[in-house]
Amino acid sequence: QVQVVESGGGLVQPGGSLRLSCQASGKIFAIADMGWYRQAPGKQRELVADVIVEGPTNYADSVKGRFTISRDNVKKMVWLQMDSLKPEDTAVYYCKVGVRMSVYRTDDYWGQGTQVTVSS
Repeated sequence: QVQVVESGGGLVQPGGSLRLSCQASGKIFAIADMGWYRQAPGKQRELVADVIVEGPTNYADSVKGRFTISRDNVKKMVWLQMDSLKPEDTAVYYCKVGVRMSVYRTDDYWGQGTQVTVSS
């Protein structure tokens, strides 16, 4: 089994910063990708940023220039540095890890989510 655990959420004022962390553990032979998604009340879950191992990073337009994703393949960790936070960034943030099971198959594992609230 694979476990994914996020941490680092909280309450922050507009313009502030937070750093989210995600740790994957368990039976992982290889990671294909790691990323962050978020879901605000009444809205669908959306991609915030992801990184393909040995590949490019992708950001939602709404966070470009403010958020930075980074990862450590050996430690099986991914971080999301969030700067210049806005109230509209308020959401539950989820970490997703794509575990490569074979050449043709990748299984996605999700964390339980961590709440980020941006408010004065």
